[in-house]
Amino acid sequence: MAVVSMKLLLEAGVHFGHQTKRWNPKMKPFIFTERNGIHILDLQQTVTCLASAFNFIRDVARRGDSVLFVGTKKQAQEAVEEAAKRSGQFWVNQRWLGGMMTNQTTMQMRIRRLQELKARHERGEFAVLTKKEATKLTDEMERLQNRLGGIEGLRRQPGALFIVDTRKEHIAVAEARRLGIPIVALVDTNCNPDEIDYPIPANDDAIRAIRLLAGRIADAVIEGRGFADASAKEEGGEDVEDEEETLSQVELERVLSGETTLAFVDEVDEDGRAYVGRGGRRKDKDEA
Repeated sequence: MAVVSMKLLLEAGVHFGHQTKRWNPKMKPFIFTERNGIHILDLQQTVTCLASAFNFIRDVARRGDSVLFVGTKKQAQEAVEEAAKRSGQFWVNQRWLGGMMTNQTTMQMRIRRLQELKARHERGEFAVLTKKEATKLTDEMERLQNRLGGIEGLRRQPGALFIVDTRKEHIAVAEARRLGIPIVALVDTNCNPDEIDYPIPANDDAIRAIRLLAGRIADAVIEGRGFADASAKEEGGEDVEDEEETLSQVELERVLSGETTLAFVDEVDEDGRAYVGRGGRRKDKDEA
């Protein structure tokens, strides 16, 4: 059974790429066609690549290693945190600090500082300080929590990184490659798939697409760790077992090449994002 159905991928807008002039030629093997100046990704390859990534992440979790979910762009922040929490993993969704993977000494010092501030706050020590001192420490604690809270319990190198938008998270990609940490990532038409061990060709701007695919990676972790119970699945949204509907190759080509897709692509903005709509209502690709 497929990890995800074509129907869900289409509904989430996973197939919408960027403006053709903003593409990375290395993504050519993953591109199905071009419509209205927008590249359309080949969803058959998305399904195949997602299945490979799913199996890999499941094996990582099965052997007891952790997965670090990374996505700091606005559209990815909530989905990345939700997927990581649901699967009991770690996440970075505010800002990737240089050296997060390669300078563990400094990172652990900052994490210990965060834990110290949280302990002092819980003991009520902030209440006896002056307002200025208390505010300063509170601000420091909140800043560290936002940046490091998702990796507070990470004691050793993760078994894999799952990344949304490899262009934005280029520092995370570079650090993982330097350390030999395998990378699973959503690669849009403007990305370089050669840097990624398990690339998943997909729209990395649409909230629904990110949530759907990050959720599947979380499912892989849960399955690998052996606690894929009903309650964990319910929190993650769509249940894979319900996704029996598939599209034939002919039907998929008709959808991706024909009026159905053209009806969604209305125009593009100067940054190469597609404006898509349904029934006269237009939405930014970021919100599709």
